[in-house]
Amino acid sequence: MTFKAITNLYPECFAEKERTFVTYGALAASTFRFPSGVCGLRLTSDVGELVLLPFQGQQVWSATFNGRNLTMKSMFTQPYPNRPFLETFGGFLQHCGITGVGGPSAQDTHPLHGELPNAPYEIAYVVTGEDEKGTYIGMGGQYRHTVAFAHNYLAEPLVKLYAGSTLFNVTMTITNLKNSGQELLYLAHVNFKPVDNGRLVYSAIPTPEHVRVRASIPSHIKPGPGYAEFLAELRDNPAKHHVLTPDLAFDPEGVFFIDYLADADGWAHSLQIHPDGNADVIRHRPSQLPKATRWISRTPDQDAIALVEAGTCEPEGYLAEKAKGYVKVLPPGETFVAEFEIGALAAEEARRAEEKVRNLAKVSEPSQG
Repeated sequence: MTFKAITNLYPECFAEKERTFVTYGALAASTFRFPSGVCGLRLTSDVGELVLLPFQGQQVWSATFNGRNLTMKSMFTQPYPNRPFLETFGGFLQHCGITGVGGPSAQDTHPLHGELPNAPYEIAYVVTGEDEKGTYIGMGGQYRHTVAFAHNYLAEPLVKLYAGSTLFNVTMTITNLKNSGQELLYLAHVNFKPVDNGRLVYSAIPTPEHVRVRASIPSHIKPGPGYAEFLAELRDNPAKHHVLTPDLAFDPEGVFFIDYLADADGWAHSLQIHPDGNADVIRHRPSQLPKATRWISRTPDQDAIALVEAGTCEPEGYLAEKAKGYVKVLPPGETFVAEFEIGALAAEEARRAEEKVRNLAKVSEPSQG
């Protein structure tokens, strides 16, 4: 991939006081440190901003467009360094994997969602340029994970924010550096804030066959009375969750496994359409990420919806995914690429996107008679 300019980032570039680092027309990147000491990079355009963590998982900590923060509500006001997943879980996007995804079983050895979410990146940089979507500013980096007798891969994420657009692009590239196969599990954990009475529209046929409720409960989840009954209702009628009415008891969480359909360009679509007609959106490619999970958690302390956690597997831990046959093996020297388009849509854009999704699902439904 060719950029017009690459400017390297170093920890010394970050101080308590925010300062401009790169400008590119109407786009800019500025550096700062959270009070916790974590380095933050703010990318800004004329319509929005992203706050990124260049040296900690290359997370997208927050995403804001047209004054609306898309990010989940959490108990965290800032990220914290060198902590397990749940002790600094409040960001908008975390890359998960590669040696494990989801909650580990008692027999698994990987941490929750693997090593990627808070991986210590040694190389990070700001990029600028133009492509078929327009003028952009972005952030990329490299994280090498090497464990003797086991793993050796290079992770290279890239985020691009475009001038005049409320959508941004995310790409993750994984390269096997071994002379033998590298097992790979990958999932993108993208956490929007749910909207009361928001409608969920997505390119899948919403039947119990294609939208399945997870029956297993991870060890870190402590459900209360009535939870099993609520899951049973959703299992029989998954369309029950298509309007996020405040009475739906996603406490502590609800998890769905979804069979997505792709459009003619290879994209699957997931939207949360607000009562005012505006929408949140994420698009992924099922050809790259064939497994899709939806996670909803609406508690007094946490309010989040992952419209789709697109991945190579489901988030149930390495051993469970291995048993399902969902652990991908990357040949020596080969690369794996995952692409996303994420952001916000104005009401008219949302209307057109919903119509496209409805038509896609209608065409794919089996004929009657």
